[in-house]
Amino acid sequence: MANLAQLLQSIKIPDLAGKAVLITGASTGIGAALARAFAAQHMKVGIHYNASRGPAEALADEIRAAGGTVHLVHGDISREGETERVVEETARTFGHLDGLVNNAGGMLGRKPTAEYTDEHYMKVMDLNARSVLAATRAAHPWLRKQGGFIINTTSIAARNGGGNGAVLYAASKGFVSTITRGHAKEFVPDRIRVNAVAPGVIATPFHERYTNDEQMELQRKTIPMGFVGTPEDCVGAYLFLASPALSGYITGQIIEVNGGQLMP
Repeated sequence: MANLAQLLQSIKIPDLAGKAVLITGASTGIGAALARAFAAQHMKVGIHYNASRGPAEALADEIRAAGGTVHLVHGDISREGETERVVEETARTFGHLDGLVNNAGGMLGRKPTAEYTDEHYMKVMDLNARSVLAATRAAHPWLRKQGGFIINTTSIAARNGGGNGAVLYAASKGFVSTITRGHAKEFVPDRIRVNAVAPGVIATPFHERYTNDEQMELQRKTIPMGFVGTPEDCVGAYLFLASPALSGYITGQIIEVNGGQLMP
């Protein structure tokens, strides 16, 4: 992973330099890896966090020490109004916004369907689905000024229905995949490309929280490549989709990053 991280730091995509991007859920995992990678492209990076203040501040300090430009913004984007504030604050701080990565999400516990409550349903859907719609709606006026990109983080669960106790999470990610395609068509006149990345089993705090060692090993055995991915394994897909030079004729697409676990 160290070699991959170093390689990502050395790759240069000139058309990303100077652009501003907001990444929701950027304090750890895939979001943090993206923050480092976008900053290495000399982009201005909005790092959103909610509960993980310490890791977010450490990440921001790391990027600043390397000469990068970051804005740290806190907010519970599962709450009405908070998502819009996070987007607006970031865009106004930078003076413009060229990209949005809707990366924040979570399972909020493994529960069989028979144990769902209306409250649990709303929490999962507000975090994983409504926040994507709210952030996109808030970012749209900024992105349409010069054109830009939106990259949503969906999941392999959106296609396979999720693992034990993860059906609702999978359904919320199905929403993300569908709205990616819908927004791609809707925003074409505004020169905004909308795509998504669907990670498979990736070693992040998500699985540390919800997947025990036995479950993780069972999942690993279903991956043809034979190993669990890292956040850095996902970064290339996001960089590709962010760059007009590399993916300017691509919209409404979902890149599957799963080691061959699912080949749709």
